[in-house]
Parts: sequence; structure tokens; C-alpha cells
Amino acid sequence: MSTRYVPPGFNPVRHDRLLLEQAHDAYKSKGKLPDPSVCPQCGAVFHDGRWQWGEAPAGAHQAICPACHRMNDQCPAGFLTLEGAFFQAHRDEIMRLVHHHEQHERAEHPLQRIMAVEEKDGEVLVTTTDIHLARGIGEAVHHAYQGELEFHYNTEENLLRVYWKR
Repeated sequence: MSTRYVPPGFNPVRHDRLLLEQAHDAYKSKGKLPDPSVCPQCGAVFHDGRWQWGEAPAGAHQAICPACHRMNDQCPAGFLTLEGAFFQAHRDEIMRLVHHHEQHERAEHPLQRIMAVEEKDGEVLVTTTDIHLARGIGEAVHHAYQGELEFHYNTEENLLRVYWKR
């Protein structure tokens, strides 16, 4: 059992039932964007109802994508904490896995990006623009190295905190 402090509003993720989505994400588009639209910062194109990588046609509408919006505001959706003696001994190898997983996901999903990697007091905090990326990285590290993996989802703010330790 972990003695980790969990901020108010965060609850353990239950694996035995599905949760209905009730969250309001301020970084999702309020309405449908003109098709095609291009993000002037990263070059992602909104086409056929989703953000994707590709060439934007001349005269495409410009709109900041949700990932760039989050990065500009420095407001991550996912937080992944990696810690423990095993992590310290294999830090470079584990961080290569983290970045490889992000590159793989980002190639198909432009809104899934790592925002920052911060080291403090022997642990690393990876912040992401998407909750699914934080969860996916945590699961990839757990699959490769086992250890303890915890998920805490804040339904009111659409945030996910993932903790991995070994």
C-alpha cells in the first residue's frame, strides 16, 4: 500500500467498471473547425474531423491546435512520476522508452506530446498534453520493468496523475 499524498479531487482508477465521461475540457474545440484548418505553431492539420499530420492546402484556415494551446498555457493534462532505486539505476534506459513511446504515439496522434521532463529529488516528472499519453507511457514502463503503477484521475479537471516506482 502506498503512502503517497493524493491531491483532493483525484481518485484511484477502477478497473472493474466503465466511467461515463462527464469532464469538460477547456482545450477541446467549442465547435467544429473549418475543414481544413492548420495549426500555425506545429503544422498539424484538422481534416475529416480530427487533427493529423499532413500538408495543409493553400488558404487553409489557421487555428491553434489543443496541444499547442496547452503548451502555450503550460497546463498539462497528464502527469507521470517515475521514481525509486531501480529507476535511478536504469534512468537513461527508461527515459529512452518514455521518449520512444511518445514519438510513436505522436506520429499518429499530433495532440499527444510530452510538454516537459523535470527532475527533482531523485524522481522525474513527465508532463503531457493528453491523459492517454501519460497512461500509455506509464503502462509501457510497467510492462517493460514491472514495479508499482498507480493511476489517479481527476474527473472535475480532466487530469491524470500516474505514478510508477521500482
